[in-house]
Amino acid sequence: MNQVNEAVGKTGTQMTTLGVLTIVLGVLAMFAPMLTGFSVMLLVGALVVIAGFMRMIWAFKASSLGKGLLVFVLGCLTLLCGVALVANPLFAANVLTLVLTIYFIADGAAEIAAGLGRRPASGWGWLVFGGVISVVLGIMIWRQAPLAGLWAVGLFLGIKLFLAGLMMLTVGGAVRAAAK
Repeated sequence: MNQVNEAVGKTGTQMTTLGVLTIVLGVLAMFAPMLTGFSVMLLVGALVVIAGFMRMIWAFKASSLGKGLLVFVLGCLTLLCGVALVANPLFAANVLTLVLTIYFIADGAAEIAAGLGRRPASGWGWLVFGGVISVVLGIMIWRQAPLAGLWAVGLFLGIKLFLAGLMMLTVGGAVRAAAK
């Protein structure tokens, strides 16, 4: 039983350490959102290029010529999209930012409607509050377009890393406490 507690405690410590590192990365990303956004767009572009090549190679393993040609053409299209992302990461970030803006506004409106529909049940105010914040964020990003592209991607990644780090820190602490 002591070995199990030791192993669980070690896992909790590792999770806490990863949580701290993730929080640090999130803070760094928030302090340099343009650089982070640019890096993310280049990485996504490189991954799409690799996916295009893989599809093109996969086409030669198709069961028929027609299917193989279709997969090869899709691979070429994927490759071209990846090259476009790498060649113009600002454009890619702007497209992603437009999608995020629409998402924030639509999600916020849905949360507001859900919150008002739950009224007077407990928690309805938090739903409305969260919805208003989402709509405001969407409008703020929209008003910053086209400059918001890389900035928004970098900032949102930083926030996500920070929150994920907090979650790992919390869970790691709980695991360590359970092991004692």
